[in-house]
Amino acid sequence: MSRSTLPRSPGIDTLRGLSIVLVVIHHLGLRLPLHKTEAVAWVPALVLKGLIFNGYEAVFLFFAISGFLITRHTLERDGSLATIDWRGFYVRRAARIVPCLVGLIGLLLVCHVSGVPNYVIDETRQSPAGATLSALTFTLNVYEGHTGWLPGGWDVLWSLSIEEVFYLGFPLVCLGLGRTRWIVPLLLLLVVSVPFTRAAIVNNEIWQEKAYLPGMGAIAAGVLAALFLARRGALSPPTRRCLAGIGVLALLVVMFSGGWLWHAVHEGYLLVLIGGAVCLILAAPEGGRALPGTAWLRSMGQASYEIYLTHMFVVFSLVGVARMTGTDTARGWLWYLPAIGLCWLLGWLVSRYLSEPANRALRTRMLRSARVAATV
Repeated sequence: MSRSTLPRSPGIDTLRGLSIVLVVIHHLGLRLPLHKTEAVAWVPALVLKGLIFNGYEAVFLFFAISGFLITRHTLERDGSLATIDWRGFYVRRAARIVPCLVGLIGLLLVCHVSGVPNYVIDETRQSPAGATLSALTFTLNVYEGHTGWLPGGWDVLWSLSIEEVFYLGFPLVCLGLGRTRWIVPLLLLLVVSVPFTRAAIVNNEIWQEKAYLPGMGAIAAGVLAALFLARRGALSPPTRRCLAGIGVLALLVVMFSGGWLWHAVHEGYLLVLIGGAVCLILAAPEGGRALPGTAWLRSMGQASYEIYLTHMFVVFSLVGVARMTGTDTARGWLWYLPAIGLCWLLGWLVSRYLSEPANRALRTRMLRSARVAATV
């Protein structure tokens, strides 16, 4: 079982950092709307509204990046999808996901029992036990679809449900179809189906946003990007620059179209977003040079999982302080930079002292057990 030797990609880390910043702005902006602050005197309201209301789409960037990275490292370790080491794959996913997930759930339950505002599960159809079970079985999106919105600290786990269900089936699909010509058409079908599976959901706003298939389509696009690079090889600098331009343009159109893109293509706007994400991913080769001035974004990208899981603690805390001090309206913009900085700090601390040590320890122990099981 070889260890991956792929170098980190500064471009991918920057893209992940941008995605997590957009998510933080989105969740803070829903509570301290930028377009209702003094910032509207300096920045067009269209831009401020785009940052607030379209930050949700950044999760689809994460999906595409995740599919790309998982596939690239699988190809590097195992040679092909058809020869995937499924035991090692599941071990690595569990070691990366479980420590932070269990830690977060435990903290959220403590906050619920303590009656901390914004953390108490008080909907009649919901319970701490139900939320915990759904989070641990990667069905929290289904749970919310049936029972309503959970408090923000729990709600962020909907995307983890989609991602991990995809990866539960990923080795099985690779082993079953990896040697055939069907795997690429199947992934393409999943990508192209995104607007249709999204549009088919009616009368349930939560499920429309958090259903499995649209998110899996974005992950599948990342898998296809990795397979393309594995077959095609390194892209030339002019090609990468062209792809980067297309990707940036697509992202800007999705974020700041002001609604005309939706009126033109409706749910098809997600294909514009996913296509732009793939272009940006392909434009960011492993070991490439970092863009000047992006060190802070790369750092946030490296701890993006930890930031994503914990950022609502910062958001709720700062919103509470803003409301107590009367700076939640005209001067609400003052809280955005502190929020981003504190989210990064909290995510870095969790990564440094919880997730990375636990990841290394679990991988060492569980991979050793997997090797023994494979020889029996």
